Amino acid sequence: MTSGPGVGCALVLALAFFGCGAEEMTLPGGPVAGWPTWGGDPGGSKYSPLAQIHRGNVHALEVAWIYRTGAVADGRGGRPKKAQFEATPVLDEGTLYFCSPLNRVFALNAETGVERWVYDPKVDPTLRWGRTCRGVALWRDAERASSERCVRRVFTGTGDARLIALDADDGRPCEDFGDGGQIDLHRGVGDHDPWEYQVTSPPTVVRDVVAVGAMVADNQRRAAPSGVVRGFDVRSGALRWAFDPVDPGVPPLPPAPDGSARYHTGTANAWGVFSADPERDLLFVPTGNATPDFFGGHRRGVDHYASSVVAIRVSTGEVVWSFQTVHHDLWDYDVGAQPALIDLELGGEVVPAVAQATKMGHLFLLQRETGKPLYAVEERPVAQGGVPGERLSPTQPFPTHPPPLHPHGLKPEDAWGFTFWDRERCARRIEAARSEGIFTPPSLGGTIQFAGVAGGINWGGVAFDPSRRWLVMNVNRVADVTTLVPQDEADSTVRDPPLRSFFPQRGTPYAAIRESLVSPWGVPCNAPPWGTLLAVDLDSGEKVWEVPLGTTRDLVTWPFWFKFGLPSMGGPIVTAGGLVFIGASLDDYLRAFDVETGEELWRARLPAGGQATPMTYRLREAGKQYVVVAAGGHGGLGTRPGDYLIAYALP
Repeated sequence: MTSGPGVGCALVLALAFFGCGAEEMTLPGGPVAGWPTWGGDPGGSKYSPLAQIHRGNVHALEVAWIYRTGAVADGRGGRPKKAQFEATPVLDEGTLYFCSPLNRVFALNAETGVERWVYDPKVDPTLRWGRTCRGVALWRDAERASSERCVRRVFTGTGDARLIALDADDGRPCEDFGDGGQIDLHRGVGDHDPWEYQVTSPPTVVRDVVAVGAMVADNQRRAAPSGVVRGFDVRSGALRWAFDPVDPGVPPLPPAPDGSARYHTGTANAWGVFSADPERDLLFVPTGNATPDFFGGHRRGVDHYASSVVAIRVSTGEVVWSFQTVHHDLWDYDVGAQPALIDLELGGEVVPAVAQATKMGHLFLLQRETGKPLYAVEERPVAQGGVPGERLSPTQPFPTHPPPLHPHGLKPEDAWGFTFWDRERCARRIEAARSEGIFTPPSLGGTIQFAGVAGGINWGGVAFDPSRRWLVMNVNRVADVTTLVPQDEADSTVRDPPLRSFFPQRGTPYAAIRESLVSPWGVPCNAPPWGTLLAVDLDSGEKVWEVPLGTTRDLVTWPFWFKFGLPSMGGPIVTAGGLVFIGASLDDYLRAFDVETGEELWRARLPAGGQATPMTYRLREAGKQYVVVAAGGHGGLGTRPGDYLIAYALP
């Protein structure tokens, strides 16, 4: 039933963690459907037409199989303690493909969990920073015979910035791609330490182009590695185009002495998951802010495409349009959520749209071919008075349909606590800092940032129910305090106590400190819920329902297990069975909710943190529908580490 290192007792694990004795039931028919890309389809709707598992029988779900990768991010044996097992598998011809935090790629039988092959790119386990691999991409060559090698390819990016093509049948590198099956993405992005530039999200394949961006380490220096997005030929690995995200009119850099391309440093990077519309020859790229995050007085020439969604012509690399969600971003409000390509009905016509969710809790609905807002976006005045040397945008864009989904601003009277004592101390912390709304600029005395850098809506993004035209998403509601420190005082600053991070921001006048806004007991100073799951009706723009997501089960001892709603990483999926599946929360559960009401219908205890987006599939008419999620924990959030890929089905 299972395979992989250390999984001889998989059945024992399943019984220990999940119990047994589920009721017998007849499995209904319905469609057969897969999950060929990270977001379920090229447009990232995260929707499945499967309905074998539905609201009436989801309570009977049980473990079908468990696979263990053998790589637990626990800090032992050279394994990175702060790794994140955030992978969502993709499916092709009955095989699941996914990656571990150190970029080992796995192929499993999708119905049994039996291992078919494993590829190890030998990434240095001591590599600093990200140690994340959210998934891989698939491509099939229609011009080759099915018997040839690499007619089906798996593309993966690595923590040491390589793009690798593997034969989907056996996991061996495709020798005709790049240099023996791989491309070095470090070339042309500027001088840097290897850990500053890593691929964390899956590549995106559109037609015969594989496109890839990278995660650039936050807040380290002004001349950080380039955020270039590149498109390569899927067969040869030849560079087809490069999107260097500098302002229009900025000339390209001259080539390196060997004739290879060079790209501007300090630009916005694209670390999230891309979307694609192959019929329209369009790639949709979410971007982060220009570097570093909390000071931008020097950013002339690199801010135009920052914190935006950018539509690129796949065949040429030409920018078709871009829409900026934050002007001159100083809050780390980079766009991490995958753009969702959906169809809306406006004035009796079906309109192709892009739904772009952001860390601020803003949801922008844009016309897919032009990028123009489908509903009014208002440029509203925001707080001014930045530090010396800073430049601020006088206005910021605010959506009106739907209106913002996250509270804006935090005042002393909003302070929360279990007792008068801790509530009063939270009120004092808020009163001592600048707090003039969501876009209050970073300051020397400290600025409240609410939403915090974790969101709002983070990389888990949204899921679309096409029958209702509803979007479902998980929203974080925790605040940060950002304080700028003059560089001549930075060396004497206490660096990284708990819940506090120091950022050098070299090459600028200020270092930065970001800390969580919590009480002396380590509890958020704003009222719960600190994480929610909600649904928005895109026709009316109204919130349909909102419920707390997560409990304190794995943070405190019993009996202090409260349904407060907790921050989350990972996202939801929606099925035609009327269900929303999501892990993501800081407690170790996979949950199913009623898409109509938000009622929790089922939950399963996970053996580790479930900070990944699930997926679902059914391979054949006589087969079962499976729901699969990675449970491996998230080092940055401190959830329980593990190495589990778990499949659930009806008995």
